[in-house]
Amino acid sequence: MSLVKDQQSSGLELKEGLENSAFEGDSQPEQSSRRGQEQEQEQAVSMEDCPAGEESFTQIRPYAGMPKEVLLLYSSKARYRLPREILFWLTVVCTLVLVAVTITVIVLSPPCLSWWQTSPVYQVYPRSFKDSDADGVGDLRGIKEKLSHFQYLNIKAVWISPFYKSPMKDFGYDVEDFRAVDPLFGTMEDFDDLLASMHSMGIKLIMDYIPNHTSDKHVWFQLSRNRTDYYSDFYIWVNCTEGHPPNNWVSVFGNSTWTYDPERGQCYFHQFLKEQPDLNFRNPNVIGEMTDIIHFWLKKGADGFRMDAVKHMLEATHLRNEPQVDPMKPPETVNTEFDLYHDYTYTQVGLHDILRGWRVVLDEYSREPGRYRFMVTESYDYKEIEKTMMYYGTPFIKEADIPFNFYLLDLPDGLSGVRAKELVELWMSNMPTGKWPNWVVGNHDKPRMSSRTGQEYVRAINMLLLTLPGTPTTYYGEEIGMENVNVSVTQDPFGKFDPNSSRDPSRTPMQWNGNLNAGFSDSQNGTWLDIGPNYKTINVEVQQSDTFSVLELYRTLSLLREKDIVLLRGWLCYVWEDTNVFAFLRELDGLDRAFLVLLNFGEDIETDLSTITELPDQLNVRISTLPDTPSSFQKSRIRTSKGQGLLLEYFTSQRFHTGHSSQCYVSEKACYLSALDILYKC
Repeated sequence: MSLVKDQQSSGLELKEGLENSAFEGDSQPEQSSRRGQEQEQEQAVSMEDCPAGEESFTQIRPYAGMPKEVLLLYSSKARYRLPREILFWLTVVCTLVLVAVTITVIVLSPPCLSWWQTSPVYQVYPRSFKDSDADGVGDLRGIKEKLSHFQYLNIKAVWISPFYKSPMKDFGYDVEDFRAVDPLFGTMEDFDDLLASMHSMGIKLIMDYIPNHTSDKHVWFQLSRNRTDYYSDFYIWVNCTEGHPPNNWVSVFGNSTWTYDPERGQCYFHQFLKEQPDLNFRNPNVIGEMTDIIHFWLKKGADGFRMDAVKHMLEATHLRNEPQVDPMKPPETVNTEFDLYHDYTYTQVGLHDILRGWRVVLDEYSREPGRYRFMVTESYDYKEIEKTMMYYGTPFIKEADIPFNFYLLDLPDGLSGVRAKELVELWMSNMPTGKWPNWVVGNHDKPRMSSRTGQEYVRAINMLLLTLPGTPTTYYGEEIGMENVNVSVTQDPFGKFDPNSSRDPSRTPMQWNGNLNAGFSDSQNGTWLDIGPNYKTINVEVQQSDTFSVLELYRTLSLLREKDIVLLRGWLCYVWEDTNVFAFLRELDGLDRAFLVLLNFGEDIETDLSTITELPDQLNVRISTLPDTPSSFQKSRIRTSKGQGLLLEYFTSQRFHTGHSSQCYVSEKACYLSALDILYKC
């Protein structure tokens, strides 16, 4: 097939057959010569031979198998070239738009919440959680046996109190070896096995880190007391004589902070028991050694640390007497922590520099996706809340993710709706802008909330804990309403100094079921502390079958908190407080759904919220702590019983926080875009 010029029509036509002299035989020279001449004439035809104004190649039609020359001429026509160019540039524009939208979404999206923000933190006191070897004391294997309990409660972050090798003068808070597991709790292999099992279930492990002091059995102290060069000033030694301390400083457990050591001939400093000498953090080698311990456990796979008693880590070097709270009190009778203003022994200059250095170490290990390393500090600062807030760091320097908020522990003191609001507001109004709140209603140092308020308020307190913004922390047993137990034998060293301050009643074994030792241990010789007498009715097994039990309410709220964006990221707005009731809203910009949380900390009452114009008249009951609750309420007539909590859901486009900024808080403002089902900064 070839393209030839038709001399008569001044056009072009397609001629069938191959005309190539290379395929002609030698026996036809004349024919070959004639055809060659014809081909030369045909090749001489040009576009100039076509009449002016006539479109080229008008007689050509596309067909299968057309040669390249035809295809190129045909495809260059405007009606085919233009669509092709339009499609090309449309693809380029769409790609650029997609890239721009992706960048915009990334820039405008609020940061993803980390694991320690989306899950409650559950504190395990290992001596009392589960005993696997029938010796009457809980252990690491016992914790592993009960990992399913955390899954049931939707708990994904577990803090385990100390299990280091220890003489157990203060039940693990006197550490003899920071790199070893005490045989009472198991072995390092047991720890590795526990950690691997937790991670396989998506559960993070927070370890207790005790920087302030060691046990007097620690090798560092033994080397320091005999003045071995490197370790000589690992602890705080001063000249004194036996029975005559250098100043009036008093320990947390009572009596002088100074103990004379005859081997060294000096006094050493201890803010807790005399068997817990304080480390000297003004010695850079001490900081280095303690930092190496952090590296050790992070390399093992620990997901974070609770930094114990951090405000005690530094002391003034001048050793002056601290001022007495009551100047008229005879100095010789000053023997408790609360008799002095601790101007020289608590929260000294340089403390936060040390903690920020450790924060840097944790951040180094947080670079792996999904392996953020968490840091929480423990510091009871009582009325000096501004000192607690300093552990958040500054806008330029990161420190703790959260400092523990212990102020809700005071809720039973004058329990009421007003009291609850005051304690929540105390934290929220002092917390630095953009930081993440947290809430604690019990731990191993304080009496159980259920015994201080009464069982009737436990459900409402757990609802408060799990519906406030921020991270809730739950002490083992609070999810079933465990109570204090009057133990027969005092084990706590603090309790031996002051029986009224014993911590044993809140540390008794976990009540799993109604069997021997409440399912905690198979020991025939008893347990390390007495089992609660009510273990037949207050235990995990019984409550799992009761829809309105403390346990099932906790589980329901925990599941809802994780999946509901309003509870995780929404505004907190106070709308009501009185002697009986505390009520607040949780709402999110862009979402027409919100919650009203109403908690009764007093007596049976009917609450009228008709003055809150942003609330619709009808409020639907999402969760109630008590059975036989109506499915909805009129906002002018919300009736609650003593200790009842209500989570009420409503739908409205009105936002309360826009007109009541002084009553509302949010850690980081975000808005919901329903069209794309995404959050964005607003």
